[in-house]
Amino acid sequence: MSDETTKKYDDMTPEERDAYDKVEKIREDEEQAALPYTWRQTLQDVNVTIPVPKGTRGRDLEVIIKKKQIKVALKGKPAILEGELCKEIKMDDSTWSIEDQQQVEIHLEKSNQMTWWENVVTSAPKINTKKIQPENSKLDDLDGETRAMVEKMMFDQRQKAMNKPDSDTLRKQDMFEKFKKQHPEMDFSKVKMDQ
Repeated sequence: MSDETTKKYDDMTPEERDAYDKVEKIREDEEQAALPYTWRQTLQDVNVTIPVPKGTRGRDLEVIIKKKQIKVALKGKPAILEGELCKEIKMDDSTWSIEDQQQVEIHLEKSNQMTWWENVVTSAPKINTKKIQPENSKLDDLDGETRAMVEKMMFDQRQKAMNKPDSDTLRKQDMFEKFKKQHPEMDFSKVKMDQ
């Protein structure tokens, strides 16, 4: 979303936003469906599935996975997937395999496990990462501290999208309100709270 679109989006009524989101989702789904592969992600990883002709073996493929690059091609043919990755990956934890001799499964472990990818390669159409609904079961898999951090990030992202204060600002405001109650004799009229 460009800044211009964001401004217009902020001025929309909830009904208009809903309609706009639906149209955008259809456009996004069509763009993603047109890709020669499918992909899904969690905060930790990205998994790409590429259909290939039945009977394809490992030796028939050229697969290159680097920290910020990827290439998957049938030998002697144009690449099915090639380009600069959206973000860096952990090469040691990233793998590929052939399933049933008819699809290539690629597992990319994200270097930064706190961000959503907009696409697999930067040349592909982007998805709106603000609309991603993480699977709750995945949140349940995280340890307490990590889960709390992810939930805080998700809350802050939602607040930011609505131009509301994030959790840190709300906490400061809350502390300030308590302090004011404890010290009614002080003049707080000149105090400015940073957003």
